[in-house]
Amino acid sequence: QVQLVESGGGLVRAGGSLRLSCAASGSIDSINAMGWYRQAPGKQRELVARITDGGSTNYADSVKDRFTISSDNAKKMVHLQMNNLKPEDTGVYYCNGKFRFSNMGGATFQYWGQGTQVTVSS
Repeated sequence: QVQLVESGGGLVRAGGSLRLSCAASGSIDSINAMGWYRQAPGKQRELVARITDGGSTNYADSVKDRFTISSDNAKKMVHLQMNNLKPEDTGVYYCNGKFRFSNMGGATFQYWGQGTQVTVSS
């Protein structure tokens, strides 16, 4: 059974920094991509940043030049360094992973973590 466990959320003042981490466990053969999504109260979940197994990244326009995503495929971990945080970055941040399973013919499945709260005060 695959699990994603996030850590690193919390309360920070505007302009501050936080680092989120996500660790995947289970019988994963390889990683297709991992990333972070967030959901603010009353809003839809949105992509924050994503990194592929080849190291390609993409970011939401609102976080470019402030957030950096990185991964350690050997450890099945992904990190999100968030700098110069703004109140509008407040929300629940969810780790997302797309993994391949050889016992499923190489099929890719998507998993979500339970989320970690990030609150940025003004």
